[in-house]
Amino acid sequence: MLSEPKYTGCCRLAEILEISRHSTNRFLLREQYEPIDLFREVQGNLNLIGGVLSGDDTVIEKHYSQVGKAHLINYYWSGKHQKAIKGINLITLYYTDYDGKSMPINYRLYDPLDNKTKNDYLREMIVEVIKWGVKPSTITTDCWYSSKENLRFFRDKELNF
Repeated sequence: MLSEPKYTGCCRLAEILEISRHSTNRFLLREQYEPIDLFREVQGNLNLIGGVLSGDDTVIEKHYSQVGKAHLINYYWSGKHQKAIKGINLITLYYTDYDGKSMPINYRLYDPLDNKTKNDYLREMIVEVIKWGVKPSTITTDCWYSSKENLRFFRDKELNF
């Protein structure tokens, strides 16, 4: 039988940083990180012109959480497991420049209360990074994102795909 890990969330972070879990909790509650914060952190390490955007999503497994108790927890399709699993769906936009450096530059947590699809989030994220100064030449995604609406959107944004 699998047992739950000894540390979770802020407790694991506190252990790694060797600070109290109360300090970690206060920090996480005080700070409200947004996707732009991630971009600002990595932008200086990338050549933002002419690279490749890659959109993908992953399920952060939450085996011990209860659907309905936390609004981000639900069942999502996992390519790794080839079935729907319980977790949080994270949509990420990576950027790879011509020097081969690749970093995440935007993200969304799928929130059913937003009434958006993963495709809506992807298009929204692309619009944001272009506004932030990224000038990619190409976009890659898995087939989940190959709707006519997305392909037209990519074409309108002058992105090869």
